[in-house]
Amino acid sequence: MKTTGTYVYCVVAAARRPAVTRTRGLAGTVRLIDHGSAGQNLKKWLVVSDVPLDRYGESAINAKLLDIDWVSRAAVAHEAVVESFSGASAIVPMKLFTIFNDDDRALEDLKAQDDVVNAALRRVRGRFELGVRVSLDRDRPQPPRPARANTGAAYLAGKKAQRDRAAELARNAREVVADLYEELAAIAADAVRRTASELPAQGGPLLLDAAFLVPRTSAARFRKIVERRAKELAPDGYRVAMTGPWPAYSFVRD
Repeated sequence: MKTTGTYVYCVVAAARRPAVTRTRGLAGTVRLIDHGSAGQNLKKWLVVSDVPLDRYGESAINAKLLDIDWVSRAAVAHEAVVESFSGASAIVPMKLFTIFNDDDRALEDLKAQDDVVNAALRRVRGRFELGVRVSLDRDRPQPPRPARANTGAAYLAGKKAQRDRAAELARNAREVVADLYEELAAIAADAVRRTASELPAQGGPLLLDAAFLVPRTSAARFRKIVERRAKELAPDGYRVAMTGPWPAYSFVRD
């Protein structure tokens, strides 16, 4: 009876065989499977490890999907392996829990998707993902409350002025993040803007959550722009944060 399966973390492409680090996978030592040519003078490999099916078979995984801590630990281990190959020319990460009965089945499945995988490798070659998030500081100066007034008309006028200031801030925020996004997207090979509800920000309303596919040769310029804009926007209560570099998780799937 088959007791182990082949867990696939990612496909990597490079001119020469990548070094395997000591990063441990979900349940075993990471190894490479030769997967042929990726074109453009590159070869490609599957990054895999052997996993026990009693813990990572379909039924075992389905039984644990509601255990957020268990899934989170698996995701962290998965991403650590993928990111350990960041020095490769291109990386296409696989979805969490991509498991096959054996190496042959893994190769057969990926071979059937060769065109898609090779296109993704070409798209991300020499590029990585950088994230930029913009939020409003909850401690930023707030519009003043209407002063106590002797008449109802004066009080209502004060309330209207407060609403107008809040509306102006909202309009300005949309323009600020749109300008920043467009400036950074012009440097990147691709960009995607996610909805604020996907990853709520700590400390204040999330105005922008975006990922950029940045050529490695443009990374220093990209970072300088983010740093400059962060300093410029800080006095108005905006917090600009950059994350990465990461493998291009946001740009390898439709």
